[in-house]
Amino acid sequence: MQYDVDRLLAPYRKEAGLPAKAEAYPNWDGLDGHIAGHYLSAMAINYAATGNRICRERMEYMISELKECLEANRVNNAEWGIGYIGGFPNSAQLWSSFKKGDFGPYMSAWAPFYNLHKMYAGLRDAWLYADNEDAKSLFLQFCDWGIDITSDFSDEQMQRVLDMEHGGMNEIFADAYQITGDEKYLATAKRYSHNRFLEPLSKGIDNLDNNHANTQIPKFIGFTRIAELSGDKTYEKAGRFSWETIVGNRSLAFGGNSRREHFPSVESSRDYINDVDGPETCNSYNMLKLTEDLFRMTPSAGYADFYERALFNHILSTQHPEHGGYVYFTTARPRHYRVYSTPNNAMWCCVGTGMENHSKYNQFIYTHSGDSLFLNLFIASELNWRDKGITIRQETNFPYEEGTTLTVTEGTSDFPLMIRYPEWVKKGALKVSVNGQEVKHDLLPSSYVCVDREWEKGDVVKVELPMHNRVEHLPNVKDYIAFMRGPILLGAKTGTHDLHGLLAGDGRWDQYPGGEMLPIDQAPILVEDDIKNIGDKLIPVTGKPMQFKLDVKMENPMELTLEPFANIHDSRYMIYWLALTNDGYSAYKDSLTAVENEKIAIERRTLDFVAPGEQQPEIDHAMKSEHSQSGNSNNQFYREANRDGYFSYEMKTEEEANLSLMVRYWGAEWGSRKFEIYIDDELLITEDNTGRWNQSRFFDVTYAIPESMVEGKDKIRVRFQSLPGNTAGAVYFVRLLKQEN
Repeated sequence: MQYDVDRLLAPYRKEAGLPAKAEAYPNWDGLDGHIAGHYLSAMAINYAATGNRICRERMEYMISELKECLEANRVNNAEWGIGYIGGFPNSAQLWSSFKKGDFGPYMSAWAPFYNLHKMYAGLRDAWLYADNEDAKSLFLQFCDWGIDITSDFSDEQMQRVLDMEHGGMNEIFADAYQITGDEKYLATAKRYSHNRFLEPLSKGIDNLDNNHANTQIPKFIGFTRIAELSGDKTYEKAGRFSWETIVGNRSLAFGGNSRREHFPSVESSRDYINDVDGPETCNSYNMLKLTEDLFRMTPSAGYADFYERALFNHILSTQHPEHGGYVYFTTARPRHYRVYSTPNNAMWCCVGTGMENHSKYNQFIYTHSGDSLFLNLFIASELNWRDKGITIRQETNFPYEEGTTLTVTEGTSDFPLMIRYPEWVKKGALKVSVNGQEVKHDLLPSSYVCVDREWEKGDVVKVELPMHNRVEHLPNVKDYIAFMRGPILLGAKTGTHDLHGLLAGDGRWDQYPGGEMLPIDQAPILVEDDIKNIGDKLIPVTGKPMQFKLDVKMENPMELTLEPFANIHDSRYMIYWLALTNDGYSAYKDSLTAVENEKIAIERRTLDFVAPGEQQPEIDHAMKSEHSQSGNSNNQFYREANRDGYFSYEMKTEEEANLSLMVRYWGAEWGSRKFEIYIDDELLITEDNTGRWNQSRFFDVTYAIPESMVEGKDKIRVRFQSLPGNTAGAVYFVRLLKQEN
């Protein structure tokens, strides 16, 4: 309620040629208008969930304003804008060129269709959740614009368009097809589907490594919606396999996925520990949508198990319980922390999805397929199943209570009640009774217990859900574990040292937790030979349910209490722990010693070195530069150059001839990183670090220097030269080494 609706709508009025009512929000300039679409969805969902009058009034006001914008675009932008309802900057220049097949302005902009998709979704939600007929009309007119603006494109051109992040545009047109039954919308949904992912995923080929996660997941939602409405097996296979590989291979214990906003490969999965920018909230928001769609097609307990995990751990943790700020990145790095948005400042994507998330907690508790009622989530609630004329109340304090009770409070009806047997309840441990009589079953975890009977007012169903403690390993990194109790991830607060930027301002990058990264090797390390059963060594804290102490040998010990991760705020924390056997810990110490010995050996071979970005070392080495910048990242200083710029250092050879150059790079740089390295004015090598490692750690690369470049010299100048459109570096350390003895 603290957001100014007129400010959210200001970009829409501007692009439609209407006079301003308020100044637009400045943050995330280039995506002007994307939050307004989320906000419209949030108002509709909150109104549906709570009946809040102010939410309905704001929703209706937004729709009336957007209707005015649509009419103004019809007049002021008739060449390209009939049906258009967008706030994207410089819409007239972009879309008029785009319609003619000139993709220059489109490709140089920041994700135009991603932006528009949020308003498409907002209008759709105002119709679906709040029955607003004007929203439905605006939505379909906007869809018609989306058809017309691409109507002259070949299939090849359309796929070029989809190489740019475009949100769930295919989902939107599938929704329009379901609303209207008009086949043109289904055809357009397929036309807006990205073949680069549709084709391999439909064949079970995982091509997600190092792709931007939240660019892709909305496409997979669209694949699934197309399959749901058309029965197309290619789209269905792609949607199902995308979910399987993300959940099975790339998701953390709390249900989130991605690091540095990208899906990791097997080799780079340790980035979850090294990086501070862990899974995005937007990813889990979209994974829950994908899960719902797949569940509607096939009501499987496996989908509900994941939904519960992501909901109770990730989504629930991403809004501050007091000031309401939203979280962008949930770091898994030991002893780091999360940053929260502040109203009217941070306008991140995860603020937009966050506005919707926390009004949807009741959305998946119950579902039905035909006459079958599915109990998916154990959340205190009341179900009014109007079609059956029956009301059911669920009473529970789950997860602090290991069970739930359902009571039929109104009506009589005959139907199967499908009670989820969660994956985290042991075989044979789930107990169900109706009016005190046990329901016999021989089902396994991750299934549904069916109770088919005529239900009457006063019937009582009790479900016992005994929990136990267990560990889960970090995907592809088996020496890091997380503690789970039932579906709940347990974390531990580790202090409040340097929580820089805890409450974000309006800076473009304020979503990043910029405080000191504490050394990973100095975090608590668990040493236990029986790691599989280490969960049995959690000691309950008396009088505090879901809180535990660790009765485990610990290196770098801290006095810590484990508790539900979703309850941890305003603190550094640990959710993943390095856990080693006694032999493993000895080997770990030996490896640290080996690393230290290698450092000493390199020091002995070093003739000269320079630490780029540090003032005195650069002065001492007579640095020259042009279009070069320095900074500090990953706890080290660096220097880089762009715009055909360079930087160079004078280094001593001590008249040695058999030399090599060792250069330190960070393995996860953004952008194009092709450059040349010169010794004096002779080219040593052309290097290309663009996407070279995709791992969040340092790489020391050694280049042999031909004797002819150094013979007879007591010093040389080492130059890093950027190539057109590229950045040279970043370079974190430079050493001149003599040959090993």
